Amino acid sequence: MRSRPILVADDDETIQMALRLLLKKEGYSTEAASSPEEIIAALNSQLYSLLLIDLNFQRDTTSGVEGLALLPQIRAIDPDLPIVVMTGWGSIEIAVEAMRNGASDFIEKPWKNARLINIVNNLIELHRGRKMTARLREENTMLRKERTESNWIVASPAMEQIMEVVNQIAEANINILITGENGTGKSQLAARIHARSLRCNKSFVTVNMSTIPDGLFESELYGHIKGAFTDARTDRIGRFELAEGGTLFMDEIGNLPVSQQAKLLHVLETGQFEKLGSSQTRFADVRIISATNADLPTLIAEGSFRQDLLYRLIGIEIRLPPLRERKVEIPRLADASLRRYASKYGRSVSGFTERAQAALHDYAWPGNVRELDHVIERATLLARGQHIDITDLGLHPSGAATASTPQKWEDLTLEDAEKQLLQIALRKHAGGVAAAAKTLGISRSAFYRRLEKHGF
Repeated sequence: MRSRPILVADDDETIQMALRLLLKKEGYSTEAASSPEEIIAALNSQLYSLLLIDLNFQRDTTSGVEGLALLPQIRAIDPDLPIVVMTGWGSIEIAVEAMRNGASDFIEKPWKNARLINIVNNLIELHRGRKMTARLREENTMLRKERTESNWIVASPAMEQIMEVVNQIAEANINILITGENGTGKSQLAARIHARSLRCNKSFVTVNMSTIPDGLFESELYGHIKGAFTDARTDRIGRFELAEGGTLFMDEIGNLPVSQQAKLLHVLETGQFEKLGSSQTRFADVRIISATNADLPTLIAEGSFRQDLLYRLIGIEIRLPPLRERKVEIPRLADASLRRYASKYGRSVSGFTERAQAALHDYAWPGNVRELDHVIERATLLARGQHIDITDLGLHPSGAATASTPQKWEDLTLEDAEKQLLQIALRKHAGGVAAAAKTLGISRSAFYRRLEKHGF
């Protein structure tokens, strides 16, 4: 027998018996109810996998009014219960009205056994699938929250102030702009805000504006229909649609082309958008969190970013300080990364030597938290004992040398030279990617690619 019984509700005992025998052959246990009062009492006493219910409970009625009036009461008791209504008069109008009142499907009397069993099996399996999906979604949400909490270190006054703000605004449906140098943890903060918001059970969708190829912004953000352009062989769901009811995190928003800013502004103002190639208007219930390490006021002055768009993005601005301004957090961040990578790679490394701790504190960290995490991952793999030493870190013994004096160029590989240039450019412009990229004569997107390549 299956776990939960099916409730068969009909005032005709012959029909009750026929249905109970048919369902028993399929492995279902059943219980019977002969009146609306018995149905309500049964539903209040236990859970059922499905309800088979006649719409008439008095022998001289054929209108179905009794059953139709009962359906909303049943839904109030168990909103998810699969309900199959039975009618002996073949009235499509009554069946349609029953579906409007909460029924899942209907069947006519006399029924065909194969059709009835098929409906019952499908509805029960669909109900189980939905329950499992909801449970997995809830478990994933809890895991995301736990992971977000465990990977987030707050030990400095500056970060404590930021978390006070986050706790105040997380549940508000207000757009947020997170600013700060590359690698400071903007995406982690965005995920943390979402995990603490009223939208936490919906999707958290990320899109990095610096990695979208030119010409594909509309398709990426809003989606497209088949045939919208030469390579559009199938329909595509855009990020706004994926984030429906949840949060859309737009990283590196300063890289959004000017040509696309007016359309994004329209979506933020109206909540409406159209897929590329379609004239059908869609509505987006999405909270926007954006991030950048660019100086947006400078971009506005240069004419490469719209001021009215900034106003829509910046309901609240949160600036994440660079790691050099919160060095008190370095030991805890390093320990958290060490535990994570030691577990991931099966290493028995459990701490740092005093020399390694001093080097971590003195280093300038132009790549901020992301660079620190990358350095600890590499050191965890290279460590020859239970403690990471300064040689495992791959940093210069002197923090001053790291912060200001590069190695001799003749001693560097091409890859090391590129990394040194990135560090020098970032230090020169206080972590500003746009200015650093301009100094090196490359685009912001090219600069970002190189930062990712070297683990910044």
